[in-house]
Amino acid sequence: MITDTLTLSEIYTPLHPRLAAGFEYLRRLPANVADGRYEIDGPDLFALVQSYTTTPAAERKLEHHRKFADVQYLFAGAEIIEYAPLGALEVDRPYDEANDYGLVRDAVPNASLVLRPGQWAIFLPQDAHKPGCALGAPAAVRKVVLKVRL
Repeated sequence: MITDTLTLSEIYTPLHPRLAAGFEYLRRLPANVADGRYEIDGPDLFALVQSYTTTPAAERKLEHHRKFADVQYLFAGAEIIEYAPLGALEVDRPYDEANDYGLVRDAVPNASLVLRPGQWAIFLPQDAHKPGCALGAPAAVRKVVLKVRL
């Protein structure tokens, strides 16, 4: 897991060739863009714009992906994203190849970070993560998840 602000994102672009295009997309994206899926580089790099209300961490599950990294960027609100190394976790919902998605049982304790507007976090295949957790009371969040094919 890597986290920083959009203003400092250029130093991370050497990590993967699609990150430069993804961060440039985020810099140009208006905050009032409609929720939905937006292709940046076909199926290899796309954005999922989302608006939702955070929920208590106990009501959410750790997810993981194998084909894509998630770059989660916050436009508005605040949320906690819990994360844990995937290697030692037990399967809760088997990995679905077609949707690049699986769930694992919580590690105790999970590490966590608070994501605020202008900040992003990259979750790689070894990073089980639980986004959308409430920071205190449930609250509205506006975010973009870049899906970056590895």
